[in-house]
Amino acid sequence: MKNKMVAGILGILVGGFGIHKFYMENIMPGVVYLLLCWTGIPSILGLIEGIIYLMDTDEAFQARVEAKKFFM
Repeated sequence: MKNKMVAGILGILVGGFGIHKFYMENIMPGVVYLLLCWTGIPSILGLIEGIIYLMDTDEAFQARVEAKKFFM
């Protein structure tokens, strides 16, 4: 069971490196974030995803974790 606070904070602070994706066990998106971290795009996406994770209800967040959606 993943903690949405941890995932959200990781997404906001170090989302550009995909650390939040690795935390949520989404390995391939995490690798993509790492490969593209020099562009700044993953940083913006990580910030957005971190905010979404923090605003999700617990049930919606756990459903997101279980579904392992590719992006967001």
